[in-house]
Amino acid sequence: MILVTGATGHVGRHIVSGLLDAGEKVRALSRDPGSRPWPPGVEVLPGDLKEPGTLAAALGGVDSMYLFPVFGAVPDAVEAARQAGVKHVVMLSSQAIEYSTKDPHLACEEAVTASGLSWTFVRTGALMVNDLHWAGQFAGEGVVRGAYGMSPLAPIDERDIAAVVVRSLLTPRSGTVHTVTGPQSLTQVDRVRIAGQVLGRAVPFEELPREHVRKQMTAHLPAAVVDELLDHRASLVGTTAEVLPTVEQVTGRAPYTYAEWLAYHEADFRPAGQAAAGH
Repeated sequence: MILVTGATGHVGRHIVSGLLDAGEKVRALSRDPGSRPWPPGVEVLPGDLKEPGTLAAALGGVDSMYLFPVFGAVPDAVEAARQAGVKHVVMLSSQAIEYSTKDPHLACEEAVTASGLSWTFVRTGALMVNDLHWAGQFAGEGVVRGAYGMSPLAPIDERDIAAVVVRSLLTPRSGTVHTVTGPQSLTQVDRVRIAGQVLGRAVPFEELPREHVRKQMTAHLPAAVVDELLDHRASLVGTTAEVLPTVEQVTGRAPYTYAEWLAYHEADFRPAGQAAAGH
């Protein structure tokens, strides 16, 4: 039995589907099991990583688990997993810990390694799915805004992250770190241009002052983390983002391009009620 936490998230839902497609017995942990339809064959149990007392039932009989890194909750979660006899944990982490001493994923990794469990970390950089926050700007005013528009990243499709996690659960190798990227080095300006081509609506990118973006980001992240992140983005201007072969090496197929990700999420970028051309 494989337990998937964060099973309703952008990555988690694809992990559930991938494991079912592989013929595995899958249990999903959800704070609200009735909030969405589930694919046939998955066992869904209520539970919350922030409430360790709710995890015992979900962990019973589990051999491996995918751990979504809920900050502050990982130490208790891995201890509950250890006590339940879980053998291997695959945790989503962040490439940011390679340049940031304040990124909270570092404490999550330390908790897992200290648990004594067999583990694999899947470290991601930029996620394509984060660009869904542009959807309102595309559908509304028609201008995308941000800081350091010429800073390159190699964003990755959530389906590729899930595929690497699935493979790591099916063939566990303790102490493995998979750092994953998408197949292209792209600036924000590049991504907005590609989005305009895929969606059939040219939209400009407008550079915002750093402090404006910093204020927005500190509403969700600690100021020290935001400053390191923005400093890192500033340092990348004029460079090319590193593209790693990890997805293809682990899964045996090429990762999705940004245009393919946009096509998959096309409906999310269109005003409510508006159909895509030709549909």
